[in-house]
Amino acid sequence: MGQQQLLLIILGVIIVGIAVAVGITMFQDNALSASRDAMTADLVNLASKAQQYYRKPASLGGGGNSFAGITAVTVLVGQAVATNDNATYSVDGTPSATSIVFVGTGATEGAGGVLPVHMVTVAPSTYTISQVE
Repeated sequence: MGQQQLLLIILGVIIVGIAVAVGITMFQDNALSASRDAMTADLVNLASKAQQYYRKPASLGGGGNSFAGITAVTVLVGQAVATNDNATYSVDGTPSATSIVFVGTGATEGAGGVLPVHMVTVAPSTYTISQVE
């Protein structure tokens, strides 16, 4: 009888250990997914602000139908590189009159310790989000 009880206790400990490991993995996957979704939402917000800047007349502090005046995220959020809990955002390259590219580098590491990177390419009336990893 003692051996049977010992085997049941060991089996119970193994099952609980496996359940805890699966739970931790699921939590980490959800955290990464939520971080990526939040970063995408932030990039959509930056794209919207850039389009507002594009449409606003230069006399009112806008671009006057050009993205060229945006030299950093400064124009949009008040600082050269914007950082929040989700990611760090910056302008990629030099904006042209008809397009600008924002890059978001995630704050939550993915598989292999890699930080997710998303880009949004903004045109006067559209934007395209792409994932770079």
